[in-house]
Amino acid sequence: MPADHVTYDTHAMGVAQLLERFKARQATIGIIGMGYVGLPLALTAAKAGFHVLGFDINATYVERLNRGESYIKHVPSNLVAAAVQDERLAATNDFSRLSEADAILICVPTPLTKHREPDLSYVEKTARSIAERLREGQLIVLESTTYPGTTDEVLKPILEATGLKSGKDFFLAFSPEREDPGNPDFGTSTIPKVVGGDGADALALADMLYGQLVVKTVPVSSAATAEAVKLTENIFRAVNIALVNELKVVYAAMGIDVWEVIDAAKTKPFGFMPFYPGPGLGGHCIPIDPFYLTWKAREYDITTRFIELAGQINTHMPYYVVERLVEAVDRSGRPFSGSRILMLGAAYKKNVDDMRESPSLKLIELIEARGASVDYHDPHIPELPPTRKHGPLAGRRSVPLTGESVASYDAVLIATDHDNVDYRLVAEHARLVVDTRNSLTRAGLANDRIVKA
Repeated sequence: MPADHVTYDTHAMGVAQLLERFKARQATIGIIGMGYVGLPLALTAAKAGFHVLGFDINATYVERLNRGESYIKHVPSNLVAAAVQDERLAATNDFSRLSEADAILICVPTPLTKHREPDLSYVEKTARSIAERLREGQLIVLESTTYPGTTDEVLKPILEATGLKSGKDFFLAFSPEREDPGNPDFGTSTIPKVVGGDGADALALADMLYGQLVVKTVPVSSAATAEAVKLTENIFRAVNIALVNELKVVYAAMGIDVWEVIDAAKTKPFGFMPFYPGPGLGGHCIPIDPFYLTWKAREYDITTRFIELAGQINTHMPYYVVERLVEAVDRSGRPFSGSRILMLGAAYKKNVDDMRESPSLKLIELIEARGASVDYHDPHIPELPPTRKHGPLAGRRSVPLTGESVASYDAVLIATDHDNVDYRLVAEHARLVVDTRNSLTRAGLANDRIVKA
């Protein structure tokens, strides 16, 4: 039966009945937010045999999904088309249909304010939308990354304002998303899922539901613990990236190649895990999530010095890269002011079309503030989208990459190391290359016009 024609009784459903619906994969799953997290999750649930309703306020997303089209580069349209044709997936912006879902999974953004404090407005608005249609017997799961306590302190009171009670009338849980866009080795179904619930019944329900979707579930004692797990994962990465970014600066001053150091160090079969430096942090998780814990820690009169120091180091990286670029251009005998720079890569990481928190945007602003002009080439980003922090850059278009065009710029700055870029062409024709990703060395290319930053 198609997801948009559900006819089963939507009155009170006991825990045992709901568990059985999840186990038999007969439930309807509502997913709010059809972005980088929600869409892969929806396709995973549809492939597992569930009926999925994908909710999004973006009418274009809804229309494209219902036509069987993907708008995310690493999510193939044929997967969307198959789910729609099999009547396992339907998208809608009609939030009154939330009452049709046995489980509602929340996959909305949790950004920072300009003062680096949590912005839970999307979660709160979503919770109010659910509350308007909340019925007995539903499982509500927050997947958006946030600080410990959000599920209990923010989501639960909004839902319980309806008069329905968590653990009795509906069930509330947290299960953090673990998406890694563009990762060829791991997808939604092959990544273990941490689950924490508001009570034993909520935990059992969330564990049963996700147990049908992913290779393994990892139940923990509470929603707050599950929230802390996600933050810990991302803080671990942020701190270690900050460490190698700082080492990059130190070793560069000593004439030592940090990438060579890391490649040699990782041959140790224990006690070392390689992380790599870059031009700054991007994506929704690593640049943002650690500050959710920093903010929450203040409530307990605790200063998270380690996390904040890592944030300072990573935030400074675009400034360091631009200084290296300016020095390199000046050494080549051309004044930086008035120079033309070609930046390779606008996405925050290789091989994706994801612009969230991309350091490339900050690099453009810093370079142009120094009097140079910037064009960019990115095979995955034909046009820069609107962003909250860098609005004036929206609408710039990727320029073609040819030997003639590369030679016309005073310098090429490699900000993102996409695989489908002709680095040999760049190395042969560029007057100067400033490489923040060690991409030319990895491609076996070397000359005296290449500078690492």
